[in-house]
Amino acid sequence: MQMPNNKIDVAEILKDLEQYHPRRRGWTWREKSKRQVYGPFEYTDMSTPLKNGIGIPASRYFGDIDPQPNNTITTEIASGRFEDDIRRMRMAAWHGADHIMVIRTAGQSHFDGLIEGTPQGTGGVPITRKQVRAHRKALDLIEDEVGRPINYHSYVSGIAGPDVAVMLAEEGVNGAHQDPQYNVLYRNINMVRSFVDAAESKSVMAWADMLQIDGAHNANATAREAWKVMPELMVQHGINAMFSQKVGMKKSNIALSTVPPTSAPAPALKLDLPYAVALRDLFSEYKMRAQMNTKYITSSSREATVTHVMNMLISRLTSADIQSTITPDEGRNVPWHMYNIEACDTAKQTLSGLDGLMDMIELKDSGYLREKARELKERAVLYLEEILETGGYFKAVEEGFFVDSAMYPERHGDGIGRKINGGVGAGTVYERAADYFAPVTAHYGYNNVEQYADGPMDSPATLIGGCTLEVPEKIIFIDELDPEDNVNTRMSATERYRGDTPYVKPEVQWLADGVVQLELFLPLEARKAQFAALEIAKNMRLKEAEVIHVEVMHPTEGTRVQLKGVLDFEIDMRNVVIPPEPEVMSDDEIRAEFEAYPVKIVAATIGEDEHSVGLREIIDIKHGGIEKYGCEVEYLGTSVPVEKLIDAAIELDAEVVMASTIISHDDVHYKNMKRLHNYAIEKGVRDRLIICAGGTQVTPEVARENGMDEGFGRYDRGVNVATFLVKKRREKRKNLN
Repeated sequence: MQMPNNKIDVAEILKDLEQYHPRRRGWTWREKSKRQVYGPFEYTDMSTPLKNGIGIPASRYFGDIDPQPNNTITTEIASGRFEDDIRRMRMAAWHGADHIMVIRTAGQSHFDGLIEGTPQGTGGVPITRKQVRAHRKALDLIEDEVGRPINYHSYVSGIAGPDVAVMLAEEGVNGAHQDPQYNVLYRNINMVRSFVDAAESKSVMAWADMLQIDGAHNANATAREAWKVMPELMVQHGINAMFSQKVGMKKSNIALSTVPPTSAPAPALKLDLPYAVALRDLFSEYKMRAQMNTKYITSSSREATVTHVMNMLISRLTSADIQSTITPDEGRNVPWHMYNIEACDTAKQTLSGLDGLMDMIELKDSGYLREKARELKERAVLYLEEILETGGYFKAVEEGFFVDSAMYPERHGDGIGRKINGGVGAGTVYERAADYFAPVTAHYGYNNVEQYADGPMDSPATLIGGCTLEVPEKIIFIDELDPEDNVNTRMSATERYRGDTPYVKPEVQWLADGVVQLELFLPLEARKAQFAALEIAKNMRLKEAEVIHVEVMHPTEGTRVQLKGVLDFEIDMRNVVIPPEPEVMSDDEIRAEFEAYPVKIVAATIGEDEHSVGLREIIDIKHGGIEKYGCEVEYLGTSVPVEKLIDAAIELDAEVVMASTIISHDDVHYKNMKRLHNYAIEKGVRDRLIICAGGTQVTPEVARENGMDEGFGRYDRGVNVATFLVKKRREKRKNLN
């Protein structure tokens, strides 16, 4: 079993891959409970905890709890190198993702050819059996680590859809996008071929108990004004859901990919919430997968996060079985490890923060919300009726009904039109012969089994002892066909950085890709700032520098610029000096110490120094300072003479003196620390005082060299100071005894 404190061994996963078979199939939902306890809190919309996981940064204030929402959490991985996808999957799972969607950098997994070999992918890099199998095998290990099933997801699209569906079913894939309308409208695949293929694909997916997610949301990612296609979206959802049900899918395995049609600064909630309510009214028997609208996403990470949070408010108000997490990668087309993880944390943070929302509020039964939802449903029904009057779906597509930029029944005439006898794969559908027979499982339609079987059979594959779906040993595993572009070649190029190695380079999506992000503020207008940033990157010796985000702070006063580039050097960790990690006590232990042995402290910024922020953060309860442990602190302010600080300690009978010294010119911080020490000796109180100094240029070593009992630098907080005081006071009591 993979150990959490070891890097995942990709080479070991690839070893004997031809012998691996998935240990389970089918979609798994999170365990839900009306009552879950995490630390001091009771939740009502949460799931069971992870065995191993990483909470959001603020969890340290709440006993490191990591609440897991009852929504399945999606992350989309798009690096295009499956060996690096595996590492990102592991990170995402530790942060709460249990729906891993693997897509490509420039598109999904669509095919115009066979699975194995080198097909010409329509819109993206082909997905191969080796890749899928390696992912599923890796997820077995990751599942054991986190203690929760993880659903692996891909796409059943293109004219090789049935081939893909079979391969995914064989390899234990748990969910997939499948929607023939997507092929027709966005890939110009012949509509007859697309629907025939979909019937076969859906029957295979139903056998494998896979969750199906539709592609209707692409309409509002394509339309000129996304909020105007809401009636069409509902029609597309309805067509695919009912088609899937008629083919044989369980309703519980049919999910609508719901995307709010707008985002701020539009009045998003006013438009999006009625649409979400209308969807739930019309499609209450199916699952809902909530996703952000990618049409309006930009390269701003802040904006993507805010949109994500607003969308999740709708998820809580109307329920969502799956919460997708879209990141700035969509706007930048650069898949970053950290944004995948950040999006998972955003989902956890938002959904746990909104826990119990619907126990406290309810949506109004009358007024704008319900009237708008009813209007949208009526428009959708009218839309469907006109499709029937026109002659059916295919005829409606030919006449450009879909992705028209006006809200139905208004039309602008700019919809996507396809011909029934046109598109990729036209003329490739043939009627089955009267004696047609295929000894395979999950085959759709008439199969003429009776001519070979004496009685009823569960599957025609029984006649050959089972096909590859039941007998995986019959699968012919093809390892690699391309001698240049294959996983072994790629991994050998980065072997220096794999496993237990001292060499390290930063990365964004691939191991040791050397990519870093640089953030700048420049007092220039946007166009000048963009090219000035590139020049700065050049002077910093960043290669392949590229501006990824520009944001105006003021037309003339300044611009924020983010860029990425590649570092062409590595770090040898054997040459890196890593000091011991400071030991900090628990809040409870520190508080108990100061309750048993109260302490009085005087503190000030000394000399001619007016800085106060750092010392206030060490002291103030608001910032998690030492006051929260029950310490009594007398703060004297800034620019306090050294003598006054010691005199105040004597007058107040204080035990501890804390001095902040930020200014360092002419080594004044050294001199002031020495003066503190010497003046305390002069007054005859040095032995009874604990004197500490802190500042951005102070280190423990420097402070002790200049007579202090301890020093604290820019990364120390109240807990570090409090821990030292507890230890030092215990040591002094022990010496007295």
